Amino acid sequence: MLDAKQLRSDLDNVATQLAKRGFTLDTATLTALEEKRKAIQVKTQELQNERNTRSKSIGQAKARGEDIAPLLAAVSQLGEELDAAKAQQDDVLAKINDIASAMPNLLDESVPTGADEDDNVELKRWGTPRIFDFEVKDHVDLGFGVGKGLDFESGAKLAGTRFAVMRGNIAKLHRALAQFMLDVHTEEHGYQEMYVPYLVNAASLYGTGQLPKFGEDLFHTDLSGKNFSLIPTSEVPLTNLYRDEIVDEAELPIKMTAHTPCFRSEAGSGGRDIRGLIRQHQFDKVEMVQLVKPENSFAALDELTGHAEAILEKLELPYRTMVLCSGDVGFSATKTFDLEVWLPAQNTYREISSCSNMGAFQARRMQARFRNSETNKPELLHTLNGSGLAVGRTLVAVLENYQQADGSINIPTVLQPYMKGLTKIS
Repeated sequence: MLDAKQLRSDLDNVATQLAKRGFTLDTATLTALEEKRKAIQVKTQELQNERNTRSKSIGQAKARGEDIAPLLAAVSQLGEELDAAKAQQDDVLAKINDIASAMPNLLDESVPTGADEDDNVELKRWGTPRIFDFEVKDHVDLGFGVGKGLDFESGAKLAGTRFAVMRGNIAKLHRALAQFMLDVHTEEHGYQEMYVPYLVNAASLYGTGQLPKFGEDLFHTDLSGKNFSLIPTSEVPLTNLYRDEIVDEAELPIKMTAHTPCFRSEAGSGGRDIRGLIRQHQFDKVEMVQLVKPENSFAALDELTGHAEAILEKLELPYRTMVLCSGDVGFSATKTFDLEVWLPAQNTYREISSCSNMGAFQARRMQARFRNSETNKPELLHTLNGSGLAVGRTLVAVLENYQQADGSINIPTVLQPYMKGLTKIS
């Protein structure tokens, strides 16, 4: 959420900045609501002062032996008017909050201008895509060809489209990838491993920006009148651990990682990537989250992105790093780097990690703060998150990049200890 003071004092500039995202801010409506809010606030204060004055006069009149009935009636009437004014004020504030809750974050000035993903800017490439001397298969055929290790037909039987079943060494490889990622992030990158709920409440989803705007992208439950939603990413529970908290500055930076399933309805996918693991309703991800002091957040973004890149490099998977343009940055982010891994069957790079600096946007919604050691006053944290990595998409990349002419799949060297020394799946 944006700073309310900034919305009041610098609304036109906010509208200009949001327009870079393609977001049109209704400044006229917001201005009218703000004027109404101020008028009601003045009226409320006047009524409060008048009621306090009349209340004091009741005791004085009573001491003089005067009839206080008219004064009591006047105070009662003022109370009713005050209650009505407060109700009006609450209504106006709710309308302002609804508008503010739907506003995306302001972009950092370094974000390139563009309309969509076609305008994202490549920053670097690592690794050289392999040249194959045989016809390349995609991960769907490769996975199914090794003992039905990747089975979408069974997934559809059990749950519907965009679900998969994994068997045998493919399931083991999927588990090995997640374990490898966690080990690297905890043992080399300084993250604390966490286990978190897969169901969260609405307050948590509001805190990280999924609600109210993106409710249709979630899977919701109603358990005996208790409403929960399945997590779209462990960013939600990890970041919300610090909702309504004030941490000591000495605790920063806070770095957490978790391996969880993620659940997304893919409401806006429009039928894209219906074949294979790229876009599933249920998938696994190892998430990285950092909470830092404001002045350190962009250095933290570079660090976090490097941690995701390190996983790809250890797996020897070619990738490129992109900075997202203004029209492609997510709702809560002020700047985002995407990592795209090379997929031979598609002959292109595809997203495998998205690393974002949210600035104070989420922290303001959550009231996640730290106590400044110099001023002893609480200040909003800056939050960051990134995939380190999406496990299913990494499995796709391993299957396709390590495939052999006979349909078998070599296992990356760093994963072989996790596979009990197995070097090939066939």
